[in-house]
This record gives sequence, structure tokens and C-alpha cells, in this order.
Amino acid sequence: MPKKTNLRIYFYMLITVFFCLLVASRSSFLYPLNNWDDANSYFSMGKAIFNGKMPYRDVFDQKGMYLYFFYGLAYLVSHTTFTGVFILELILGFLDVYGFYRIIRIYAGKERFVSSAILAVCTFATITCSRSFWWGGAAEEICLPFYVWGLYLILDYFKNIYADEKMPFKTVFYGGILAGFIANIKFTGLGFFFAWMMMVFFSFLAHKDFARGIKACFVFLLGMFLPFVPWIIYFGVQGGLSDWYWGYVYVNVFVYTKVENEDGRIIYLIKTLYYLIKDDWQYFAFVILGVAYGIFGKGQKLLSRLIVPVLFVFMFLGFFGGGRDLPYYSLPLSVFAVVGFALPGRLLAHYYLEKGTPSDKTAMRFLAALITGGLAIIFVYINSMNVPFMRESGDDYFMFRFRDEVLETDNPTLLNVGCLDAGLYTLCDIVPSCRWFQTQTLNIDEPENNPYMEQERYVREGLIDYVLVRDHIPDSINDHYELIDNEVYGWDGMEFNYFLYKKIK
Repeated sequence: MPKKTNLRIYFYMLITVFFCLLVASRSSFLYPLNNWDDANSYFSMGKAIFNGKMPYRDVFDQKGMYLYFFYGLAYLVSHTTFTGVFILELILGFLDVYGFYRIIRIYAGKERFVSSAILAVCTFATITCSRSFWWGGAAEEICLPFYVWGLYLILDYFKNIYADEKMPFKTVFYGGILAGFIANIKFTGLGFFFAWMMMVFFSFLAHKDFARGIKACFVFLLGMFLPFVPWIIYFGVQGGLSDWYWGYVYVNVFVYTKVENEDGRIIYLIKTLYYLIKDDWQYFAFVILGVAYGIFGKGQKLLSRLIVPVLFVFMFLGFFGGGRDLPYYSLPLSVFAVVGFALPGRLLAHYYLEKGTPSDKTAMRFLAALITGGLAIIFVYINSMNVPFMRESGDDYFMFRFRDEVLETDNPTLLNVGCLDAGLYTLCDIVPSCRWFQTQTLNIDEPENNPYMEQERYVREGLIDYVLVRDHIPDSINDHYELIDNEVYGWDGMEFNYFLYKKIK
């Protein structure tokens, strides 16, 4: 492909990604702020890292280190807005679409680059306007490129190489590196890469090379280990390896769990999948088509037919097998929509974009790309749950009023009670000064690690300048604090009472 054409395709994908995210993510400048408490929590954790605090020991949230590191880089771009987060989403979104583009070309043909780019953009649009995209900036969104490229590596192998050769160890190694990043962002997503390596191992068995299959497993683990190295050094130097284990592994495995669902695990999983399809129909229609295409596509051996359904099932079980089901958990499942778009890719390329003279082709391709990109953005605008929030301005949103009141104090300290980070840390550029700077829904028996008891102590002893409370007012709040403002605010059919307390001098 000519270099000029290559650059045009990259520019087309980047621009379309930009406008899709501009509409769909509350991190964009069309919104007054991203007021999702999870995203603000990640922002505060990233901010804390770049201000000398160690996650899990000095400030607590239970996700992985690369998530906080990426958010910390975003914080360096802008301390009080989500501009840096939007740039991060834009970079990752481009990597998503470029990966989709490469995957579709596997099926539609490498020479069909324009139609593949168009369908890659359409895939991204169905993802960003879905309910599982939520408000933008989720850990699952940060993970997407690693899944997309993992999917590309294994599909490229089984589609183009498997019949004649074993997977090169270099590819296995790259897959391990991708898995290592997932392990350090949200390790419940490792079900995908467990299935990835399992199918690769089976491919070695199919080639009757058990010994190299075992070696491939070790190569994969070596690649997976590499992304851990920076954090082993980081925590090791500070004597915090046990804090890292406790905060990320122990809490997520043994504390942040849910009891068996009353319907039974199998019924629960079936119901969950049904509601996911219903709520995220925008991309699930293509996920279903992709799974069917993966199984029934012509000219494939058995393992090749099983790749897509097996990866999907293991990813689904990884996220939902533990019994929790928040809307954004399902976002990584959207990567399989690209296989659904690959099926019409061949037909689109053959019947609409590959006919006529070269000049006719160029004109038709340009027109198709322009129209499809525009329709994709319109589709996002119509379907994104975030669009109504555009109508709110900074002057109308109460958290900006709270910000002005808090900033009347020099170098203020802040505590969030009753919710995760509501965004006031971001708007005020406050670095959390205590470990449990927000309320975590964790039932921990040890008093020194119990977030509720510790937050109660902060309030009882008057250790913080301002306390932002949602709904549940601490019993001892009036001992050291006075109420200076409050607001009732809600979304998605729920309403919450927010109270801002200031320490009495």
C-alpha cells in the first residue's frame, strides 16, 4: 500500500475516533467534567503516585498499577480537568481501531484496506455508544487495546499460519506481554489470555510437538512477567511488596467478592448474559454474528473454529464468574464484535468498493469513508447515554460551587465519605492526605485496615479540613465540623444527598 494512502487511512481512523470519543466520553471538553467516581478515583491515585505517595499503603484503591500510572500521566497534562484522560482515551482508541483494521483485513483480504478501515471505525462506534462504555475512562476501556491486539495475534496465526506451521515463540512472547499488562490493570480479565495460551498449546499438540508446547507456555509466562518488573522494583525499593499484594491481590480475591446468587451460579450467568445483550445491543449484535462466523466459517480446522467462542466464554467467566455484574464489566467482550464486522467486510469490498476504473474506485472509496464516518458519529450521538449531560455547564453543576468554597482555604485537605471520589479532589487539585480518602465497599475485619472505622476516626479526631458526605452522615461530624453547603443530585433513576462540611477553627 502506498505510504500516502497509509497516512490517509490512519488520519481517517484518528479523526473518527476523536469525534466518537468527543461525543461518548465525559472526559471530552463537550462535558463540564467527568463526574464518574471510579474515573476520579483513578485520577486521584495517579496524582498521588506523581506526588510521592505509594498506592495501597498511603492511598487506597484496588485496581492495578498501570491504570494509575496512565492516569498519573494524564494528571501531568492537566491537574484539574480530564483533558489528559481524553488524550489517553484518544491514543488507546486509535490503537483499538488500528487493531480492528488489521483483524478485518485477515478476513476480507489485505488489499481491501479502505473497506477494512471503514468497518474498523464502525466497530469502534458500536462500542463507544454502548451502555458498558459508561461515562468514559473505565479500567476496562484502558484494557481494550491489549485485548484487541491479543485477538489479532491469535486470529492471524490460526487463519494464516496454523495449517502449515507452529506459532512462533516471538508471537507467544508478545501475547504474554499483553497478558502482563492486563494482570497489572484488572486481573479478572486474564480469562481471555488463559484461553489464548490454552488454544496455542493445543495447536502445538495438533502439530504433535508436546515439548515445544510446554516451552511455549514458559515463553508466554516470561513475556507476562516483564510488565511486572517496574512495579517489583518500585514497591521493592520502598519496602511495599506486601502492601502491593494485600491491596491488589488479597483484597480483590478474598474481600471484594459476593456470595452465591440465590438463583444458582449457572442461572445467574445466563441471566447476566441476557441482560448484557439487551443493554449493549449496539455491539452484541456483531459479537453474536462474530461467534457464529468463527464457528461456521468455511475452510477452517477444528481449533480455528473454536478460537472466538472459547476466548469469549473464558473472558465472560473471568469477569462475571465471581458474582458481581456492573454495567462496564462487559466492555472487553465488545472486542469480538470486530469478527462480526469482518463477515460483511468481504462482501462490501467485493461488491461495492472493488469495481470500476481506478479513478472510480478512489471516488467511491472516499465517498464511502466520508459517509460511513459521519454515520458512525451520528450513531454514537443518538445512542450514547452521556449526551444529555452535555447540557449541564460548570456554572450549573454543584461540584464547581463546592470547589469554590473549598478553595477559600489555603492548601485544603479533603475526605470523601459515603462514596468513591466524587470529583472534588480533581477540581480542587487536592492530593489525598490519608489512606482511606474515599469510602470503599470493603468488609475488612482488621481495625487498621477497615475503611469505615478509619474514616470514622478521621472525622472524630478532626484530621481533615473538609468532608464531602454522600447520604450517610458520620455520627461525630458535628464535633469538629459545620455544614456549609448541600445538594441533591442523581442519575440513572437514583438520587443522592451531598453535604459539604468545613472544620470549625
